[in-house]
Amino acid sequence: MLRRTLAAVAWISLLFSLACSPALSPPAPDGSRPAKVGGVAARPPGAGPAPQAPPSDAPQEEADPGPVPVTRADPARGSRLAPVTIVVFSDFECPYCKHLAGTLRQLEQRYGPERLRIAWKNFPLAFHKRARPNAEAAMAVFAHAGASAFWAFHDAIFQADERLSPEVEATALRRAGVTPGQLEQLLEKSGAARKVDADMALAARLGVTGTPASFINGVPLVGAQPAARFAAIIDAQLAEARALRDEGTPPAQVYAALTKKNLAAAAAAAARDDAGEEDSATVHLVPVGDSPVRGEDTALVTLVMFGDYQCPFCGRAMSTIEKLTAQYGDRLRVVWKDNPLSFHARAEPAAELAREARAQKGDAAFWQAHERLLSGQGTLDDAALEAVAAALKLNVAAAKRAVASRKHAARIDADMELADDLGVRGTPHFFINGRSLAGARPIEEFQAIIDEEIRRAEALVVAGTPRAAVYEAIQKQAVPPAPPPKVSVPPPPKGHPGKGAAAGKVVIQVFADFQCPYCARGAATMDALLKAFPGKVRVVFRHMPLPFHPDAQLAAEAAMEALAQKGPSGFWKMHDLLFEDTASSNLDRAALERHAALLGLDAARFARALDERTHRAAVEADAAVARGAGINGTPAFVINGYLVNGAQPLVKFKKVVRRALGEAG
Repeated sequence: MLRRTLAAVAWISLLFSLACSPALSPPAPDGSRPAKVGGVAARPPGAGPAPQAPPSDAPQEEADPGPVPVTRADPARGSRLAPVTIVVFSDFECPYCKHLAGTLRQLEQRYGPERLRIAWKNFPLAFHKRARPNAEAAMAVFAHAGASAFWAFHDAIFQADERLSPEVEATALRRAGVTPGQLEQLLEKSGAARKVDADMALAARLGVTGTPASFINGVPLVGAQPAARFAAIIDAQLAEARALRDEGTPPAQVYAALTKKNLAAAAAAAARDDAGEEDSATVHLVPVGDSPVRGEDTALVTLVMFGDYQCPFCGRAMSTIEKLTAQYGDRLRVVWKDNPLSFHARAEPAAELAREARAQKGDAAFWQAHERLLSGQGTLDDAALEAVAAALKLNVAAAKRAVASRKHAARIDADMELADDLGVRGTPHFFINGRSLAGARPIEEFQAIIDEEIRRAEALVVAGTPRAAVYEAIQKQAVPPAPPPKVSVPPPPKGHPGKGAAAGKVVIQVFADFQCPYCARGAATMDALLKAFPGKVRVVFRHMPLPFHPDAQLAAEAAMEALAQKGPSGFWKMHDLLFEDTASSNLDRAALERHAALLGLDAARFARALDERTHRAAVEADAAVARGAGINGTPAFVINGYLVNGAQPLVKFKKVVRRALGEAG
């Protein structure tokens, strides 16, 4: 009963994809001294007077700030009347917060300060020793010199090439216009520690347990998710805000109204989920396949780990796995599956090296490489990988070729496809006899599930199941992955711009907007997909200019005029020019006429088509088809009826295309 009551607020309490979390490591021992920022010790939580109001460039407090308030005490960028506000709970030492900071900058550039506001809240994690002192320093800077100084401090830390260090902190203070000598006085004067405590108390009420955690007009989104995930929610919230304003809600009250509504919806959804079966009790279909294994096939429990060699929490989790292996002995076997995350550029090359070690010298060499790679996550460049190969006495030249050529990409991609099937969004993620456990969790959580599974496996053995067949027997009762969602979209009209196999068994209808940067990224992915499936796939472009992209509609009509004058080749050339840059400078009327001249189009005919809106109806017809199928954002890809939303990785599209090809015979 208590857990269900808490579900109304603690709906993001699990470790989801790409999120740091306090559950990853025990808190610092009581009595530990805080680290220093710029050579000055941060004061303990709760010390000092109440925070001072920051200078005049801080946002003005609203009469009803809502359940996720943004007040004068919070650093923010963007207009306080912006229809969408992202409140991000963050930690200066969290690598995923650093990644998200770049994503938020992209979103700010895309939507502008009149439509999007970003607000910062502190949530320093206990195991990040420099996070709390820097959070207090940032609040002291804000109280002293305002939002611009705070963001200078923030950007200096998150844009630094190296990890958080005293040198990085000193640079951040200088950019904010504060000297280390000033900081101690500012900390005492501003009451920064109380502000950090207040943010953390708010986070606790909202159920935040890890960083980064974002609330988009109250809609929760946990982790360093792709910009497309944020954009989809932002676009929906822009429409909601517009509807509220049309109904007469004052702009200053829109944020509070939408936040209340969205938090209530999230709490209700959590309560519904909580009333059902716990996900950790569900047995998922997780085949071992030919993956690296440590332990015997007679083990009663199989623990499958999806990991990434550049993920710091995977390294931390392996120490827990070592303890479990020592505790359970031959009753536990461990299986590794690769899931290199897209923003970890060196994770895939490291996975290639580990696979090559196995190819050259077997499983023992794999696990040796695996241990070295996870322990050296800060240095996974080519030289570091070569050093690992040399230390293991591999054929170094062959190992270098394997990494460069992505020799083992097919197996790595297969693991990633399985991860996608299972809903794995981040690393590490574990399946214990098929039961899901996400994140580098405390060892007690692993032990509880393992002990239950040992009892279940022993019962199977007593009933006559050979020990070597226990996992197979359990997997026979497992829940298979759900298929991708499907939508009903009619075939594209004859003459629509397409490329690839004219008679391909798989047709991908791409609904896109020329002012959407994620559509540009998706276009490049489609080209790679055509190369991966020669003669089997056809890509057809369909227009879906979004109403808040002022240049998208006319750009779409310009592309259709290029089609009318020069055929499909003319369309795709214009398509590529438009997607070179999604800024207005590349999409306004003058830019469209430059593109037309470059392509050798009839200038007078082109201008007349734009003036008379010759192709407006065709563009709007495509958008109507999308809306009729429930597609509300771009890019959206309909693959023989299967829907893939957003600029997803190539491996995701390959998986759906293979499924569609199989069904097409």
